[in-house]
Amino acid sequence: MTNQEIINASNSTHPLPLYLVISLLLSLILIGASFAFASRGPASSEKLSAYECGSDLLGDVRSLPFLFPWAVSLNKIGWFGFRSMMVFVRILTIGFLHEWKKGALDWE
Repeated sequence: MTNQEIINASNSTHPLPLYLVISLLLSLILIGASFAFASRGPASSEKLSAYECGSDLLGDVRSLPFLFPWAVSLNKIGWFGFRSMMVFVRILTIGFLHEWKKGALDWE
């Protein structure tokens, strides 16, 4: 590398600290504005209630999204991945049957 190339490379990184300072200031301004304009009243009972379904969640429902990436990559994961997912689906089914037996799925 020649001296001119080193000088040109170092000049191209000078705006980086400026961008970092500007993005930090903009972030702080936006966060401060959200705190300044936010309502500080007590939360209503409607906002604290369960969303959309009408009842509180009874278990860990975060496991279901694991099925979507599996379905997309099924042709790449081979038999080991397929068997692992079948074990996972079996565990989900057992949990579903348990909730059904408890009566948690009755909407009356």
